[in-house]
Amino acid sequence: MSAAPASPQSAPDAVTLAQDLIRCPSVTPADQGALGVLEAVLAPLGFRCERLKFTAPNTPDVENLYARWGEGPFGENKGPNFCFAGHTDVVPVGDAAAWSVDPFAAEIRDGQLYGRGATDMKSAIAAFVAAAGRFIAARDGKIPGGISLLITGDEEGPAINGTTRVLDWLKDKGETLSVCVVGEPTNPLRLGEMMKIGRRGSLTARLTVHGVQGHVGYPHLADNPIPKLLDILSALKSRRLDTGNAHFEASNLEITTIDVGNPANNVIPANAKAVLNIRYNTEQSSAGLKNWIIRTCEAVCGGQGENRALLGTRFDLMLEDGAMPFLTKPGPFVAAMAEAVKEGTGREPELSTTGGTSDARFIQAYCPVVEFGLVGQTMHKVDERAGVDDIRALSKVYEGMLQRFFDGLAVQR
Repeated sequence: MSAAPASPQSAPDAVTLAQDLIRCPSVTPADQGALGVLEAVLAPLGFRCERLKFTAPNTPDVENLYARWGEGPFGENKGPNFCFAGHTDVVPVGDAAAWSVDPFAAEIRDGQLYGRGATDMKSAIAAFVAAAGRFIAARDGKIPGGISLLITGDEEGPAINGTTRVLDWLKDKGETLSVCVVGEPTNPLRLGEMMKIGRRGSLTARLTVHGVQGHVGYPHLADNPIPKLLDILSALKSRRLDTGNAHFEASNLEITTIDVGNPANNVIPANAKAVLNIRYNTEQSSAGLKNWIIRTCEAVCGGQGENRALLGTRFDLMLEDGAMPFLTKPGPFVAAMAEAVKEGTGREPELSTTGGTSDARFIQAYCPVVEFGLVGQTMHKVDERAGVDDIRALSKVYEGMLQRFFDGLAVQR
């Protein structure tokens, strides 16, 4: 762990730091120096930095960073701890020739910073670091608590050796987080439009229906699995799961692939496969959805449990939880963060739970969490970019969040 200097240096420029981070081609799971760039800026500001490398079988090793400003060693914090969470890993650039710029050159054109990670989400990390530096300097280091950054290199990957492992490490150290802001891009079109206060859950079902291969001219000697698979999918898709609630849109089930792999038009296949995903709100539960899927498969294929192979068509089903739904209920913390957004952008943000998943799904089990970042129009796309003015405005929003938190407006749910 790097030692804190006697007095913090001046805050970095958010746009310049964003450029330095983008120039590190940190495609998951490679770090390529991105965390080192952050350490080199955070340490002079007074942050103690801990590099955390985690491994797990059949997954790539991942470098992570936990940095904290404030008195006392880990587990002996004085006052609340405001955490910012983000990731320095990025998705691949795709066809580099399709870009109008070098994806890792961090070029600024017409007020836009181009590069992979400009929106998702290196610029947001840079914006928070700059905000924290200004805030610490403005208070002359007299802050009743800690400021921390939890930065992973595994958000765009399997998410196994990243945020979850860092959170476990913090728990083992006795380190607590009071609240957390995740810097994912949350705004549809303009900065300040939307702040995320929750996310829907994600459940994936991988279904294989087994039949008996045979000649299409002799169907009585075969058992075609395709009609049964389609009947299962039709039954699942036809149910309206719910209509949503005050904070969540309706749950939805989507069939993402159907595969048979049969090259012959005169052969009844032996197996038929499908994958589906359910994005569900707090009206549903993982256990309830899983039971419903299993019962539907049994009703179509015949038989139950171990007897289904004898009484009807056999099926295999794998059910995988991607995330559980969560909501940070509106209260002092949410209100204070929304006020900072309005002050910094002139727009009152919609409190939303839309979109996919993020590492907030892990952090919510430890402390209240909201998400606010840049406009997400170009994330994961060719010519990903963020407005320079937006980056600077986002940094002002983060500074306002810190001010409100430490002024006592948002230290509880």
